Amino acid sequence: MDKSVLQNLQAALSQSPENIVLRLSIAQAYFEKNEFESSVKLIDELQFNTFDEEQQLLASNIFLAANRPKSALAPLCSNSPETNLQRSKVYYALDDLQNAKKFYEKAICENPALEDIEYARQVESKGVYASPDNLVKLRVISNDDTNDTEITRLIKPADKNISFVDVGGLEEVKKQIRKKIITPFQKPSLFSKFRKKVGGGILFYGPPGCGKTMLARATAGECNASFYNVAISDILDMYIGESERKLHAIFEEARANTPAVIFFDEVEALAAKRQNTREATSSKLVSLFLSELDGFAQDNQGVLILGATNVPWALDSAFRRPGRFDRVVFIAPPDQQARAEIIKGLLDGRPGADSINVSKLAKQTSGFSGADLMNVIESAVDEAIDESIEKEEEVPLNEMHVKEAIRVCKATTSEWLTTARNYARYSNDAGQYDDVLAFIKKNGS
Repeated sequence: MDKSVLQNLQAALSQSPENIVLRLSIAQAYFEKNEFESSVKLIDELQFNTFDEEQQLLASNIFLAANRPKSALAPLCSNSPETNLQRSKVYYALDDLQNAKKFYEKAICENPALEDIEYARQVESKGVYASPDNLVKLRVISNDDTNDTEITRLIKPADKNISFVDVGGLEEVKKQIRKKIITPFQKPSLFSKFRKKVGGGILFYGPPGCGKTMLARATAGECNASFYNVAISDILDMYIGESERKLHAIFEEARANTPAVIFFDEVEALAAKRQNTREATSSKLVSLFLSELDGFAQDNQGVLILGATNVPWALDSAFRRPGRFDRVVFIAPPDQQARAEIIKGLLDGRPGADSINVSKLAKQTSGFSGADLMNVIESAVDEAIDESIEKEEEVPLNEMHVKEAIRVCKATTSEWLTTARNYARYSNDAGQYDDVLAFIKKNGS
């Protein structure tokens, strides 16, 4: 509200000084302009018992902003959760911690949506409250609730390390990772001489089911590092501030146990573009993630952060700058040779596996991801089991079972490649999708 409008409203008020609504509107305008003394002059002599709840809260906030906390209690005539929360804040300003805590707990017991974890910490509230009928109505996670046990559960290292030998295909990608990622972990003294840090961030992207998670685990195994597989569902929390606390605790755990690899699957859930979200809490989580990646407050030396996503175009662009996820690796659908290796591994130990023409099957499954190939083999096994049950004798896998499985199972990478092709052609200013274009050019659209 500009100055001329305020002057006109003041003139109108001088003609009608009993107009409470107009008086409060002017007081709010001054309040929003941080002219608190002007706001106070307009409400100082009013009788507040006729005010509605919104007007009571406004008057109380004006007195608080003007550093008059004793006066800020007078407008609070009702006994709603909102006014009780305001009473708590006024008592806190008066250094009356006992009443601040009392009215805060009363407020959120009646209305859980008013929960404020940071303020609860300030008034030393533990955060579990019961309604009068002894039913727990709200659980607030306090600053200490994310304990070591929970963090260990969230990031429990894999029971068994795997290596690149366990990952079929992707030979070029393995060479890239070995050169850029694994060698620094294996020869830290050499990199230290050149003042080159070991660790950093690497982003794997590609169609679903093509081995991003397995490759991340294998990378950790090759580095001889602890592997922390972070479950996104365990990070995201309904309580404000708790997601950020868990994310920070995970990075702290890894820093304390270097060399370590932290793997975030479906990383877009934590790193989505901030302009696409209306939730302030989501933006805060993204900002914290960026801060943890930078390692300004703490040293990330010896900590490798791996992220995997099917939608790299959904990530906030800030994650792609140098020092964060600056190394980006495209995990393409397996080629024919890789498919043959994957199929051999999937058939190993199954009755009749020797009768399957692996080369022929690899040729017939162009565009299939590793997960698609697993689906083919599992479907073929189902056919063999059904026939065994029907004939009441064991029937090993054969080519007919595989043929029927291929007829039923379809490749799932086509939709992703179609979407990625559009981004690669029309949103590739920095060349970030050159690998996608090269793959599509080599294998056809």
